[in-house]
Amino acid sequence: MWLGITVIFFIPRLMPGDPVESMVHSLQSQGAYMEPEAVEEMIHTLRETYGLEEGLFHQYLSFWKRLFVGDFGPSLYMFPTPVIKLIGQALPWTAGLLLTTTVLGWIIGNIFGGLAGYFERVKILKIIDGIMMFVRPIPYYLFALILLIFFAYLVPLFPLSGGYSSIGSRITFTWSFVWDVIKHAFLPAMSLILLNAAANHQTMRLIIQGVKGDDYILYAKIGSVKERTIFVQYAMKNAMLPQITSLALSLGQIFGGALITEIVFSYPGLGFLLYRSIILRDYNMIMGITTISVAAITTGILIIDLLYPLLDPRIRFK
Repeated sequence: MWLGITVIFFIPRLMPGDPVESMVHSLQSQGAYMEPEAVEEMIHTLRETYGLEEGLFHQYLSFWKRLFVGDFGPSLYMFPTPVIKLIGQALPWTAGLLLTTTVLGWIIGNIFGGLAGYFERVKILKIIDGIMMFVRPIPYYLFALILLIFFAYLVPLFPLSGGYSSIGSRITFTWSFVWDVIKHAFLPAMSLILLNAAANHQTMRLIIQGVKGDDYILYAKIGSVKERTIFVQYAMKNAMLPQITSLALSLGQIFGGALITEIVFSYPGLGFLLYRSIILRDYNMIMGITTISVAAITTGILIIDLLYPLLDPRIRFK
């Protein structure tokens, strides 16, 4: 966690560009004229306000002091709104979308991947396997654009962008509002579910194909154990162990947002917020989102390591 957060802290600050200068240039590009002396004074004042006049090492120490009390500071492009408040507004959208799509993609991919790997001669499973092999290499952004063009532009069944129709209106838990949110989330969700399912499908199929040749599977077949029992109780049970680790890592990455998908659909989640922060050099927002993501991934790995003895009897035996 320390290494990841430290790297993320220094990389944006060592890149070309400055958040204050970007803000001033944006104002000037909109037609606002200021004397050169006034521009310099504004830049100096804003840098002092944002805490950027101090050296990198001092900024680094200040960041850790704030982090231990859960304070990421104010957003630089939405000053003085706290970063944690903006993350709190975007997190439910990302968590709702990614938690659902990650779990569904994992379940669908593992079930069909396991079936395709074990029952290789079944025709319908060969067709599904071919579809998954075709979908898997498609980049997220291209697949999202295809869905957007076909189902929101050519055949307008779903909205083009956003999280709900009435931007700026009060969020209420009524059926009409929930249905509107589901319609806006359907295309982003489908792009994530299908690609996640395809990735898990291929991985599980390869694992099952390797497990099929193990001695305990051959022994069960010699003992006339039913194929369905062998598949569920022996093959899938052992093949699921690495996939559980993969799920824990995927769930941790939820806090980083689905960057490409949220940009394509202008979905109001952490991915879109992170993208805007990178473009505008909002250091505090970048640090807030990535720190939470790093903490979530490392915590997920720790929890899975602690739970593995409950899942794998071989570890309990050792």
